[in-house]
Amino acid sequence: MKVAVVGVTGLVGTEMLNLLEETQFPVTELIPVASQKSVGKTVTFKGKPYTVVSMEDGIAAKPAIALFSAGGSVSKQFAPKFAEVGTRVVDNSSAWRMEKEVPLVVPEVNMESVNGSMIIANPNCSTIQMVVALAPLHQAFTIKRLVISTYQSVTGTGKAAVDQLMGEREGTEGVSAVYPRRIDMNCIPHCDIFLENDYTKEEMKLVYETRKILDEPDLPITATAVRVPVIGGHSEAVNIEFERPFTVEGVRSMLADTPGVIVMDDPKKQVYPTPHDAHNKNEVFVGRIRRDESIKNGLNLWIVSDNLRKGAATNAVQIAESLLEKGKI
Repeated sequence: MKVAVVGVTGLVGTEMLNLLEETQFPVTELIPVASQKSVGKTVTFKGKPYTVVSMEDGIAAKPAIALFSAGGSVSKQFAPKFAEVGTRVVDNSSAWRMEKEVPLVVPEVNMESVNGSMIIANPNCSTIQMVVALAPLHQAFTIKRLVISTYQSVTGTGKAAVDQLMGEREGTEGVSAVYPRRIDMNCIPHCDIFLENDYTKEEMKLVYETRKILDEPDLPITATAVRVPVIGGHSEAVNIEFERPFTVEGVRSMLADTPGVIVMDDPKKQVYPTPHDAHNKNEVFVGRIRRDESIKNGLNLWIVSDNLRKGAATNAVQIAESLLEKGKI
């Protein structure tokens, strides 16, 4: 089982290596791939050093599966070349997510959409954690409308953003700024670029990707995405309007029985999930489960997950595990 990790030296690539080791995925040969500037560097997997190779060498090795986290332009250029030599590609960038013929997959929700596709898209981190919790509720009560507010970790922007946060916190002079405003002791209502409709690209990803994964192309969704000075994971306040009535206890029980979800919901005892609880965990944590008393069939959820884990690396490795289980790699 040859496995390539493309973008292996980045934050998500590093987590992919960790997950492959933690899950004991049956890697017989690891092919660590990165950009030209990282070729020749060393990464460690299962206690052994591996030398990072170029994209061309990675393709020539013809791995069974390639886990990509190298950015959209790199994926557009090289994912098809891996696919041409028979490699299944699981891509973590936004490059392929809205391509009609490419499945956008969260294993707990829509693994059946993969079929024979050689390129499989990993959804946006904020979308993944939300749909894991929403899918069973949608099946039971049918979602009529979603209002989403996110509180997103700086790790979602990469190592340079973590460096900016810590540099500002430590008072380091001349720290390189990734964000247009200070992030330490602050919140920035600006994730990714602004589009013509004044929403950000991140906000519209939540709209379009959720519709595709739930197979609801006209589902009304609106979102506001905020960057916060946190490292552990992303948080979301999600307001849901359903077509059919529900009970809060029924929702709580349903979520507790959902694979990949951990319910932390006892507000009288101050039990609710935070990014600190989710850090380095693979599950989606849900709390603050309560009825929205302002509308009929309304519900509020607080959803938290480590964006580098379930929001990226864990989801990709789970797709690989499912492909292996189904004999598709």
